[in-house]
Amino acid sequence: MIIDQYNRVHDYLRISLTERCNLRCSYCMPEEGIKLRPRSDFMSLEEVVTMAQTFVSLGVQKIRLTGGEPLVRKDAKEILQELSKLPIELAITTNGILLNEYIDTFRSCGVRSINVSLDSLQEEKFNSITRRDYFKRVTANIQSLLNGKFHVKVNAVVIKGVNDDEVCDFVSWTRDRNVHVRFIEFMPFQGNKWDWSKGVSFKDMMTKIETRFGNNVIKLDDGKNDTAKNFAIANHLGTFAIISSVTNPFCDTCNRIRLTADGKMKNCLFSSSETDLLTAMRAGEDIEPLILKSVWGKKALRGGIETMEDFTKQKNRTMVAIGG
Repeated sequence: MIIDQYNRVHDYLRISLTERCNLRCSYCMPEEGIKLRPRSDFMSLEEVVTMAQTFVSLGVQKIRLTGGEPLVRKDAKEILQELSKLPIELAITTNGILLNEYIDTFRSCGVRSINVSLDSLQEEKFNSITRRDYFKRVTANIQSLLNGKFHVKVNAVVIKGVNDDEVCDFVSWTRDRNVHVRFIEFMPFQGNKWDWSKGVSFKDMMTKIETRFGNNVIKLDDGKNDTAKNFAIANHLGTFAIISSVTNPFCDTCNRIRLTADGKMKNCLFSSSETDLLTAMRAGEDIEPLILKSVWGKKALRGGIETMEDFTKQKNRTMVAIGG
């Protein structure tokens, strides 16, 4: 088992396949983009698979592929096919633009859980947030997944004055769709101009929802390692949840590890420290001790961040370079 000093077992690995993305979401990527690096800086297909095999040998039971946008990587299908041979649950997080090209691959590889980013139900606002014009394609692809009976989670980062007026619209959207909408508090990363004055808390979102839907709001059971607090509206096909990483974190049950596209391991999304697994592996070193040491040193709460002021002082990558 991969365990830390607080007795948290880590069996869920998120692997970023690329730092590249075909959107430019303001909360994820700086407006000017990020510096492109040589392909040799990043894990090859074989290295991704070897890394995954090592983590699985240490007890990882679930792997989620992220980016950037993982599906812009030219060998994404081959990576999915290779990872599907491992004894794990395989999932993916995507912005949805290229989903139509991969549905058959997902099905053949046993990928049933797909997270899709969608921060607005309004086309003009979506285009403004993403700085691109893909709203119709993304929403059509989400519907194709639903038609194909995939388990679909739709992630929406809620920012005050941007899309917080759509929280109840998203909840209403679950009435006739078997989709799980997840509202995510605005989190600080390099280049996204974070300021909690732009944030919308769990409490504020629930106040909006309860004001609109009243006694029809139903609290659902949360899984042991859930990052979200889950709810439904009576007689709705779908459900919704809130991920409150800033105001009400879930660190005491965290089971997640992140591996960046350039082979650096992060034991926490908010951690400013990283462990370079790729360089060690290319040098022929055993990376298992590095993995175990990194997780053992994991902080009790949000990478050591305890106050809002600490958030403003932290040094971390851009979100697009970490992996969602």
